[in-house]
Amino acid sequence: MARMARKAGNVCVPAEPKLSLVILIRGISGVSTKVHKMLQLRRLHQIFKGTFVKLNKASINMLRIVESYIVWGYPNLKSVNERIYKRGYGKISKKRIALTDNGLMPPSLGKHGIICVEDLIHEIYTVGKCFKVANNFLWTFRLSSSRGGMKKKATHFVEGGDARNREDQISRHIRRMN
Repeated sequence: MARMARKAGNVCVPAEPKLSLVILIRGISGVSTKVHKMLQLRRLHQIFKGTFVKLNKASINMLRIVESYIVWGYPNLKSVNERIYKRGYGKISKKRIALTDNGLMPPSLGKHGIICVEDLIHEIYTVGKCFKVANNFLWTFRLSSSRGGMKKKATHFVEGGDARNREDQISRHIRRMN
């Protein structure tokens, strides 16, 4: 697409990302109530827990408030796929059940057109119209501490640390946390 635009003498502007993966990398004891509430809204209660977030103006502002406690970025399809198949658990009658079989998908998701794990992955990655239902069905991901350790948890990623927005490099970071 970019090549075709260049050939015609135009410029191709890539679309803004719509999906983000947010991982809590610092403890939450002693934080302000505003930060605590923002993390609670994102279901991030423990260190190295992660969740998907639909990006819009309000959610980006929320992420900026808690930026020094999280690492976030725009995952690719392979990373979303690996997260859900390897670390994915669903809420089935208020219990944490591993997503190992398509038969485990509840009928409540079926009425939204999500009948298998691949449909769930597609809905999450494309941030479809039933994203909220699909994301609420997913339990937060428990990740391991990254291989090689963290550099500087409180320092911005641009300055050589680990915190804040990693943009497209989040996929490499979560592969280290597998």
